[in-house]
Amino acid sequence: MSGHSKWSKIKRQKGVTDAKRGLLFTKLAREIIIAAKQGGSDSEGNFQLRLAVQRAKDNNMPLDNIERAIKRASGGDEASNLIEMTMEGYGPNKVAILVQALTNNRNRTVQEIRSSFMRYGGNLGEGGSVAWMFERMGVLVVEEDIDPNDVALLAIDAGAEDVKTEGGSTEIYTRPHELEAVRKTLEDKVKISSADLAFVPKTFIELDEAKAIQTMNFIDRLEELEDVQHVFSNMDFSEAVLEKLRGQSK
Repeated sequence: MSGHSKWSKIKRQKGVTDAKRGLLFTKLAREIIIAAKQGGSDSEGNFQLRLAVQRAKDNNMPLDNIERAIKRASGGDEASNLIEMTMEGYGPNKVAILVQALTNNRNRTVQEIRSSFMRYGGNLGEGGSVAWMFERMGVLVVEEDIDPNDVALLAIDAGAEDVKTEGGSTEIYTRPHELEAVRKTLEDKVKISSADLAFVPKTFIELDEAKAIQTMNFIDRLEELEDVQHVFSNMDFSEAVLEKLRGQSK
């Protein structure tokens, strides 16, 4: 399980401030808009839209907001102006970073992301400079008091590629096109806290406490940028560091 996944769990436990919830809803709405724009507003025939809507629901986005975002995809300038971008490079402590963004101003977004990299001693790279270290996969997270071996058996039977358990959470990995089918098979048997497509590192770089905090501060800064949708890294840290970070977050 990646360090970023561990840190995401800590942030979920902390809760979300109203300001950050508003930013999150803006980003979720953009995902819905771009998915509906590309594949149509009928979620039955649009997997990306179903995934974006489910992600919004997982984050308690009001249904009215979701419906408005779908409608905006077919009738406004916002949808036509949004550009998808992926940027990559090395953050602090030589951690590989992939940044996915949706923007209506490419130059602004590039400048903001570049500035964040430079502030933390990292640097942006050319396309493909770190992407080869990651694999596109579906990732489901189960956080429930249930035997992880039982979860693993259920997941493998449902078609999952791999299952990893650490620190009270179980991550289930699928091929991208099988994410929805595996989720539907499992959701009546276990409580799935999130399901999304992600770039999963093939190898990790383990950081000590000080370096983990520095790197997570950098990732937090990237995620606070309005145009940034997702940040993926190949960092990891030990359970001992995880416990210290969890304590500091309270």
